[in-house]
Amino acid sequence: MSSPTLDQLGFRLHDEDSVLIARQDIEPGTYSGLEITNTVPSGHKVATADIAEGAAVRKYGQIIGFASRDIAAGEHVHTHNVDYQEFQREHAFGADATPTDYVPEQQRATFQGFVRPDGRVGTRNYLAVLTSVNCSATAAKMIARKVEASGILDDYPNVDGICPLTHTLGCGHSGSGNEGFEVLRRALQGYAGHPNIAGVLVLGLGCEVNQVRALTDDLKLAEGTPVHAMTIQEFGGTKKTVAEGVRRIEEMLPVANSHQRETVGADKLVLAMECGGSDAYSGITANPALGAAADLLIRHGGTAVFGETTEIYGAEHLLTRRAVSREVGEKLVSRIEWWEEHVQADGSSINNNPSPGNKAGGLTTILEKSLGAAAKGGTTNLVDVLQYAEPITDHGLMFMDTPGYDPVNATGLIAGGAQLMCFTTGRGSAFGCKPAPSIKLATNTPLYERMTDDMDINCGVIADGGLTVAEMGEQVFQHVLRVASGEETKSEELGYGEEEFVPWHLSTVL
Repeated sequence: MSSPTLDQLGFRLHDEDSVLIARQDIEPGTYSGLEITNTVPSGHKVATADIAEGAAVRKYGQIIGFASRDIAAGEHVHTHNVDYQEFQREHAFGADATPTDYVPEQQRATFQGFVRPDGRVGTRNYLAVLTSVNCSATAAKMIARKVEASGILDDYPNVDGICPLTHTLGCGHSGSGNEGFEVLRRALQGYAGHPNIAGVLVLGLGCEVNQVRALTDDLKLAEGTPVHAMTIQEFGGTKKTVAEGVRRIEEMLPVANSHQRETVGADKLVLAMECGGSDAYSGITANPALGAAADLLIRHGGTAVFGETTEIYGAEHLLTRRAVSREVGEKLVSRIEWWEEHVQADGSSINNNPSPGNKAGGLTTILEKSLGAAAKGGTTNLVDVLQYAEPITDHGLMFMDTPGYDPVNATGLIAGGAQLMCFTTGRGSAFGCKPAPSIKLATNTPLYERMTDDMDINCGVIADGGLTVAEMGEQVFQHVLRVASGEETKSEELGYGEEEFVPWHLSTVL
């Protein structure tokens, strides 16, 4: 029996690449003239030619690192022989921007959503208990649990539930004018006014820096949205506060239940895109498929947004080339420069990312991880670059400046107005993000089969040869429309999402 060819052994993603990505574990031996000298795990890289010490290592046709010593053809290529180094990247602002090929309006996709008085559309219909400070977190959860345990929600079938949104911030830091405080306020206001939330109870302790009344006074909510504000100190303690909070939630239920799903265009959708627990297949299967789905949504008039600035580092030049203007491209570069200064001040390095799990999955440097992560952005023009939790007001492809840590990134995107999320994973992230449903995309078939309770879609069929990226992108797009119309995701079935509200903590703790 003849030995496998190199194409059967692995993926070579670009003619200029110096590595092959293993489709499965490759044992030592000679294959099509290439001598494999040591075991190469599935998803890891093997050199297709000699790479001299100091020379660039290429994947996707891009630099992912530099050889820290001579690497022989057939050798496993990973952290033991590849280093991260800085190098100059050509931003070429707008060089690849092209007109978007929009689908004619009468042919555009639709979904069943909750239309709010201001015209925005929800994919879910929650009431929220939003805390101003960590001190009111327990009481907020008690209010939500008591309402749900009472059975009263059975009388309001259009209400998806009571969502307690608690966090660890709100005090022990400077107030108005402080960058960290303003970031927290944007996140809280974004959730309070989110299209998936029909009414909100804002709960505080009473003496915190992030005062409830000041927070609610600045809310910009759709007309008719019920808002209640309370503090534990004002109502005389936890028991009395919880009892009053339950009463106020019950008062809002008829209003929330009056909202019903109706047919609306896909142009009303804002899709958040996230990758976590990535592996080498992320940039080959799930992320490109999600990018293809984002392209389709944008062609139908919708919006797609992604973030994780530390995880597009080294690939930002691919996005600046698609910026609609030099100004938009420079906004992205300025955020990259901010992060370089930020991590240096902390005594850290952006290349502390990838995580141990990423590296076990075959990702060697932040450059390699970023090139795969950037594939979520598809091929359409980059319309704008947003600050963390900044409201999303335009259509098309957006980038939001966020950390790479999954719950913090997701919180910013949802606060911006995304009504649902697609989350790609190669190692098996378990994640939800109420009030927005989270669709989990597995990058490889073994993961999908191992974690069927958590994964919604198996993008590993691309690597298995079953579907093209474009075909999988169409499947993801159709799944997004079904979930937007009310189909439950795996994370919703499991009850994920309440612990993943994590605003970015930028303030100094005093």
